[in-house]
Amino acid sequence: MRTLTNGLQLLLLCLLSQLSQAAVFQWTDAQGRKHYSDSKQRNATEYTIRRDYSYYAVQKVYDGDTIQLIDGRKIRLLGINTPEVEHSRNEAQAGGDIAKQWLIQQLAGSKVRLEFDQEKQDKYHRYLAHIFTEQGLHINLELVRLGYASLNVFPPNLKYVAELLKAEQTAEALQVGIWKYADYVPKSASQLTKKNSSGWQRVWGRVESVKYTHKNVYLQLEDNFTVRLSNKNSQYFTDLNVLQGQQVEVRGWVRRYRQGYSMLLRHPSAMKTF
Repeated sequence: MRTLTNGLQLLLLCLLSQLSQAAVFQWTDAQGRKHYSDSKQRNATEYTIRRDYSYYAVQKVYDGDTIQLIDGRKIRLLGINTPEVEHSRNEAQAGGDIAKQWLIQQLAGSKVRLEFDQEKQDKYHRYLAHIFTEQGLHINLELVRLGYASLNVFPPNLKYVAELLKAEQTAEALQVGIWKYADYVPKSASQLTKKNSSGWQRVWGRVESVKYTHKNVYLQLEDNFTVRLSNKNSQYFTDLNVLQGQQVEVRGWVRRYRQGYSMLLRHPSAMKTF
C-alpha cells in the first residue's frame, strides 16, 4: 500500500495507477490535509484520474475488423475476428457485410483512440489495437457482444480477454449475429471435406492422443484432424494430457495437413471441453 500527501507524489501514484490499472483513493484527515493511496481507506473516495487521449479520424473501413486512419495507419482490431467480405481473393462469408456496415455506421463522423497491447504491429505492418470512440464505446468488445465477431486471441496480447470471452459466451447463448448462421454450426472432425472446411470453423471430436515434440503439442481428434499448439503458447493451457479421451470443440482456421486437416490454437478461449 502507498499513502502519499504532496502533489508530486500524487502524480507519481497516478502514473503507477495507470500502468497497473489500479484505482487511486483520496481522503482528508482531521487537520484538513489531503491524502492519497492505492488502497481504499476509511472515509476515502476514489480519485478521478484525468487522461488526455489522442483521437484520430477514420479514413476507411476495410471490413469488420480492419480500418485505416486519416494519417494512413492501418489498424487491425485486437482480440477479434469478423467474417470476410468479398474481395479479389475471397468470397463474402456469412455476416461479413453486416459487421462491416455496422462498423461504418459507428465510426461515421467520429474519431477513435487506440489502446495497444504487447505487440504494436503484425507481420503485415498493421497496427494492433483496441479502439474506443469519443463516447467511450469499446468497438472490439461491442462487435463481440452483438455477435458480429468471434474471439481471436494472439498471445502475448491478452488485454480485455476476460471481457471479450464473457461477451462471446453471452452472444453465442443468445444466438445473435454469426451464432445464428448455419455456416458456424460446429462440424464433426470426421465430417470435414475440402468443400466444407474453408475459412474459420468450429470443429469437434474426441481427443485420441496428445503428443509432444520440441516445438509443438499435437492433439489428434478422430483419425483425420490434428490440433497444433506451439510449446510457447501451451503455457496458457492447463494440463493438456487430461484432454485425452474427452470431447472438445476448437475454433479457428482449418488447413490441409497430410491426408487430413489441422488447426493452430494459440489460446484456451478457442477450445471448449464437454
